[in-house]
Amino acid sequence: MTIRKIYLASVMALATFSCQNNDSVADVNPEDIFKQTNIFPQPPNQWMGSTNPYYTAGYVGDVMPYYENGKFYLFFLHDAKTKPAGEGFHDIHSFETTNFKDFTYQGRQIPYGTASEPDFGVGTGSLVKVGNTYYYYYTGHNEIASFLSGNPRESVLLATSTDMKNWTKVKDFKITAPAGYYDYEFRDPHVFFNAEDGKYWMLVSAQTSAKKAVVLKFTTTNPASGNWSVENPIYTTTSSENYIMLECPDLFKMGNYWYLVFSENWSSNSGTHYRIATSPNGPWATPANDRLDGSYLYAAKTVSDNTDRYLVGWTARKVPESNTGGKDWAGNLVAHKLVQNTDGTLGVKPISTLQSVFGQNAPLSVDKITGNASQNGNSFNLPANSQVMFGKLQKANQISFTLNAAANGKSGLILAQDNDGKSGFKISFEPSSNRMASYVMNGGSENFVDSYPLSGISGTAYNVTAFISNDVCVIYVNDKLAFSNRVYNVVNKKWSIFGTSDSSFNNINVKNP
Repeated sequence: MTIRKIYLASVMALATFSCQNNDSVADVNPEDIFKQTNIFPQPPNQWMGSTNPYYTAGYVGDVMPYYENGKFYLFFLHDAKTKPAGEGFHDIHSFETTNFKDFTYQGRQIPYGTASEPDFGVGTGSLVKVGNTYYYYYTGHNEIASFLSGNPRESVLLATSTDMKNWTKVKDFKITAPAGYYDYEFRDPHVFFNAEDGKYWMLVSAQTSAKKAVVLKFTTTNPASGNWSVENPIYTTTSSENYIMLECPDLFKMGNYWYLVFSENWSSNSGTHYRIATSPNGPWATPANDRLDGSYLYAAKTVSDNTDRYLVGWTARKVPESNTGGKDWAGNLVAHKLVQNTDGTLGVKPISTLQSVFGQNAPLSVDKITGNASQNGNSFNLPANSQVMFGKLQKANQISFTLNAAANGKSGLILAQDNDGKSGFKISFEPSSNRMASYVMNGGSENFVDSYPLSGISGTAYNVTAFISNDVCVIYVNDKLAFSNRVYNVVNKKWSIFGTSDSSFNNINVKNP
């Protein structure tokens, strides 16, 4: 969990102002607000009524997925767009889905606390079921000066439930950083039963007293006892990585390998990373491409239905909310299906049900051709410095094609394009640099946004599928790679394919719901 700098207004106001919100979740039926097909959902407006501005808009923060009996429970930190002075933040809400294309919003599950409680800010966690009880371990965060005078900033807290709907905070449960660790950075508990060890494990993102980032391990034989024993870290950031924190850790086994997934937001390759080992305690190997998407997918964790495993995180919004805005915390929920390569490395592909969302073929209407591009049905050859512009896109679109890219140069697609072709959002395949990259075009100039390696794909032939829903665009390549981006103003704007060197785009197909 990356804590946003939202405390100042709240803390200053506490001295002169306090209020009690009398709205309740019962004011509005969540199913009346949000039950629809939206492949990249975000929480609805007015989820607790129309009179309190705090609840009129929000975004998906860190996702904490759980699976049981055919249903995925996607708990997440709710990031309200408007945060009145004196209120806490990042209470836990949830979606439910059986297929990752139809989501039902369930409203708030675990509220934040008061300014004097450790969970004035709520942070990432996870849940485990023991008997008939669900144990939800989550982060408490409070850096108000009066609280810090006698308490650590962060701690692991607990809420329990018998139905995953009604949660009771266990007020006398708290785990704080043990001796030798920094109590200011201690968060994101990940709990699961390790059948190989016969114990429940809790992984916590922590720092040593010397400020070295670690994934710290606690164990217990029975969560109901409340007794967790600290053990050695299972991973410590290396000098070459030098990450500040290893956020939102996740540990699972697939085939013969164990995988440690974590996120970091401070390096030049920020995003969701993973490591490989043959033991849950390591030693851990770093794959050549150790990220599972670009930097816009963050805090992703995994969930399995006992057949497949999925990676679920959030794709960042921008502030201001335009293509030229800066990346900010929280956005829309995005999920990928994890695939395991023969060498043990991981890749991602679209979840199969997404294809069924887009059942309506849209005509491919050529608006303008620049350069000497030639057309054969829905296929195009683009000599150097050519571009083909197509008609306007809708709110939700699936664009697929096979790109044969030149070994040198750039080729790809441009979204949110003006009629003059000089502005838009460019997603470029650049084999000579071993990457996909995104750029914002402004009047002919281009500003770099993000990139992701093309490692693991031999040659320069790419089967590309772009899923676009409102402001989120996820590019999948060869059912191995994903590159998520935040792209504004796609709706009712034109789009193009381009090439700076000879390239071809074959069998372009556009579909809508």
